Formats: sequence, C-alpha cells, structure tokens
Amino acid sequence: MNLSISAAEAIFREEVQAFIQGLFPAGQPYCGRPDQEQRWGQALREKGWAAFRWPAQFGGTDWTPTQKFIWERETGAAGLPPQPGGMGMDMLAPVLFAYGTPEQRSRLLPDILQGRVHWCQGYSEPGAGSDLASLRTSAVRDGNHYVINGEKIWTSGAHKADWMFCLTRTSTEAKPQAGITFLLLDMKSPGVTVYPLIGLDGQHRFNRVTFDNVRTHADNRIGEEGDGWSTAKGLLTHERTGQAYVSLSLTLLAGIKAVAGPLLAEPAFAAQLAFAEIELRALEMTELRTLCQVAAGESPGDQSSILKLKGTEILQRLTEIYTDCAGVYAAPWIPALLDPELDVESIGPRWAQVETMRYFEGRSASIAGGTDEIQRNIIAKHVLRI
Repeated sequence: MNLSISAAEAIFREEVQAFIQGLFPAGQPYCGRPDQEQRWGQALREKGWAAFRWPAQFGGTDWTPTQKFIWERETGAAGLPPQPGGMGMDMLAPVLFAYGTPEQRSRLLPDILQGRVHWCQGYSEPGAGSDLASLRTSAVRDGNHYVINGEKIWTSGAHKADWMFCLTRTSTEAKPQAGITFLLLDMKSPGVTVYPLIGLDGQHRFNRVTFDNVRTHADNRIGEEGDGWSTAKGLLTHERTGQAYVSLSLTLLAGIKAVAGPLLAEPAFAAQLAFAEIELRALEMTELRTLCQVAAGESPGDQSSILKLKGTEILQRLTEIYTDCAGVYAAPWIPALLDPELDVESIGPRWAQVETMRYFEGRSASIAGGTDEIQRNIIAKHVLRI
C-alpha cells in the first residue's frame, strides 16, 4: 500500500486549502452557526463538491480514495463537516444507490443533493437499540399504503427533519430479521409526534417519535417487503465506517498540543497523550487500508466494526485529555454556550467550554451506530471466527 501522495494530489490538497481559507479565513473560523452551515453547503454545491462520496453518475465528484482522504483531513482540521446534507447525504443515499428503483433515485436524490429535504433515521426503539431485530414498530399493508404504529427513540434531528427512513415490522411469522421492511415517511404526516430528549449538555439533538396510524405510500418502500434487514445492514456498514472519527481525533490531538503548555512536561500526562497518539496513528493506517479496499471495489464489511470501536475509544480518551487541560474552566460552560447574551470569555477560554461540550457529546459515540458490545460481538464472530 503506497501511502505517499502524488504531485497531482498535492495540488488538489492546495486547492482544497485555498477553498476553505476563502470561505473561512484565519480569525473567522467555522463554529457551526446556521448562517455558516448554509454558506458552506451552498459553496460546496456551487463547486460541485457537495456529494464527494457519491458516484459520479448521481452527482458525485468521482474523486479517488486519496482525494477523499485529503478532503476529510483538511475539512476536519478546519472543524468543517466534510459534506452537507446530514443523514440523507451520508446514509440514505448509499441505500438508494444499492436498493432504490430508478424512479426513487430520480425522485429523492436531487432534493438530498440540493439540501431541500432533511432526513432522520428511525431505527432504535425502547427495548430494541443495538438488537434491531427486536423492533416492534408495525407496518400493515392497506391497498397502496402502509399503516405504521409504534415508536422510535434517540432519533437524531427528528425535530428538524422533513422525512424519515424507518425500519418497520411487516411480519411476525418468520425469524425476526425476515419480517422487517425499510420505509420512508413524511414527518408532517398525521399521526407523527416528536418529543424532545435533552442531552447532558443541555442540547436538543435526540427525540422520541411516535406513530399513530401513520400512512405512507407503498412507493416509499425501499427494496422488497420483509427484506429490510439486508438494507439496514448495508446502511450500518457505511455508518460505522464513517464513525472512526479519525479526522476529528487528529484535530483534537493538535488542539491538545497547542493548549497543554506545561502539562506536556509532566511525565504522566505526556505518556497518556503519547499512547493515545500511537493508537490514533494505527487507526489512521487501518482507515487507509479500508479506503484501498473500497477503491478496489470491495465492501468495508466487518472491518467497519473495528474502525468504529477503536475510533470511539480514542475519541473519548482525547476528549478526556482535552478536558483535563481545561482544568477549573471545564465546568461552567453550559450557560455561556446556550445563552448568546452572556460573555463566554468571562468564565474562561472558549476552547475549554467547547471541548467540555465535546466531552459530553463523545459519551454517546459508544452507543450510536451500534454499541461497543455489539461491535465486539461482530469482530469475535466474523473477524476472529470464535
């Protein structure tokens, strides 16, 4: 595996850096404000870079795996999301490429690409989180429609989403995996109710969503009835591969070195940071090997669980180290970040508050996309064969 970049790829990296600097120059960094998100998404769409992971035939960039790697590293270093569109762009679109009909692709992909429709994922339920085969939300065929009843939980962004891609149970007669169907539904449909779930950091990201005789047309079924488990596994593979958090962790590592100061001379702190960096560099090589496999036409497969598990562990360790650097300023951050009228600098440096928030956000990484325990089971069964 050749890890060096070519002259053409070096030029591409310079182009990416110049593009980012043109939008968010030094002193005006991206910090996730809605106006910045909108400017970033619009600039990417105008440049033709909005869907860098998509195949060219559907509006993607047709970049090489190395170009995608460069893009993710540079956007990560700048604190930018690598592509707009959220779950529709990253998760639903690959499902449509693999399982959608030509009509569904032509109907749904343009709105995702242009940012006109926002999606959320209806997978987890009370009592059916990592064990998705236990889900109970039902969908009963009624003529040209399905009637959905049940509930989903921890649904990220449901309060902002226009549509949901959802796993439902259409049969209880066969084994649990065989009775699941992948459906799309309009979040404005009668019978859909969204309840907020506020996180430890005071933010509204998660939701509980209930369905009371919600109707969706049969044209909104992806794949065959009862075969949604195959679709779900494909989606989770893409999700977990994207949850190695390497770019974010590299950014965290650089930030720690920039603010740690005298802590870097403390043997215990230096050893802790060095160990985290060694594991991060090893994970980076694993991610590169996966990119090479994908470039050769292979699926990331069960290796995605390795990436997800180790990526989560390293991310959480680095957020803990960053919070240690913040010291006494690691606690009183919530009011400043939630109330725009407060002077954030009055209670300590902003980086300390932001990274403490990231510490809390990082706790959920052990659950999102399948718990650490589930990843270990997959690795044991399908990688180690035990």
